Amino acid sequence: MKKISKLLDGMLTYAMSVALALMAILVFGNVVLRYAFNSGITWSEEMSRFLFIWMTFLGAIGALKDNDHLGVDLLVKRLSTGAKKVVFTLSNLLMFYALWLVLDGSIKMTILNVNSKAPATGMSLSFISGTGIVMSAAMAIILVYQLYQALFVKGAIDRLTKSKESEEEILAEADYSNQQKAMGGGR
Repeated sequence: MKKISKLLDGMLTYAMSVALALMAILVFGNVVLRYAFNSGITWSEEMSRFLFIWMTFLGAIGALKDNDHLGVDLLVKRLSTGAKKVVFTLSNLLMFYALWLVLDGSIKMTILNVNSKAPATGMSLSFISGTGIVMSAAMAIILVYQLYQALFVKGAIDRLTKSKESEEEILAEADYSNQQKAMGGGR
């Protein structure tokens, strides 16, 4: 299971890296062509926009997988393990509902846009609305896995409900700890 997860994570990172690199090349190349040669690539801006949309949605998948989305654990960290499981389950059910709405809307938009073409590239606009299908399906799989871990793997609920701290908080905590040691408080 870890090999599959690592492979999928690598593919996700690679896809986002390629999208970012292509966007940079297309935009920079278009700028150079416009200023130096008074011409440009007609479809460059449109393709960059499409790549940006895909990169954003793929990044959202990666952030959910790594538990990097913004979160406030002020209440959750004070709850007992059982209460954390209940709150985590309820929040995941709400996320499943939101993902269902995104999936349903994306499927409808993809079907509607199959025959619609983008003006500059001529690509089907279903390429854009398909991002919601990929994102919602991938996120649903991640949520199912995290929900399974939270309910059946001992100690996983604490890892899954802990929000990432800001760099400032981590540095301030380390600074305070160092001051305590220097004053003789950390024997």
